[in-house]
Amino acid sequence: MIEELKKDAEERMKKSVESLGHNFNKIRTGRAHPSILDTIRVSYYGSDVPLSQVANVGVEDARTLTVSPWERNMVPDVERAIMKSDLGLNPSTAGTVIRIPMPQLTEETRKGFIKQARHEAENARVAIRNVRRDVLADIKELQKDKEISEDQERKAQEDVQKLTDRFISEADKALTAKEADLMVV
Repeated sequence: MIEELKKDAEERMKKSVESLGHNFNKIRTGRAHPSILDTIRVSYYGSDVPLSQVANVGVEDARTLTVSPWERNMVPDVERAIMKSDLGLNPSTAGTVIRIPMPQLTEETRKGFIKQARHEAENARVAIRNVRRDVLADIKELQKDKEISEDQERKAQEDVQKLTDRFISEADKALTAKEADLMVV
């Protein structure tokens, strides 16, 4: 019973760290990376779909992304969706290929992105702590129902705390790496 709770806690904490990684990918550095456009949704025959479902996104060079819609009539819709996004990108169209130059990051925007990265990391740490709280409540419930002894409860709490510390340190390492990446000019 306790092992199942610990395994569940580990999986949920791992998902929090993975989610942090996905959120960090959305924060752009100076380099072009297709994941920057993951949040963009395009109107496709009346429904909003992710950009990746209507176009091929590629990297032309270190500072330019290319978007090639699969249907020629989708080019204006894709371009409009990119401009409307809160990413601050200005696409230029050449036939059926949309080129998106990545603007140079100023020190002010870098600091803003670092602030955003710290916020994302804090959200991940909070999620990890919430998992710990839930599992500890379940363990206390088991002890209250006399399914486990006090010693087993104490040992399980220590194990869950070690798990929490490990995943919080992983989130902190990811934040440190992202901050270093953002500050590279």
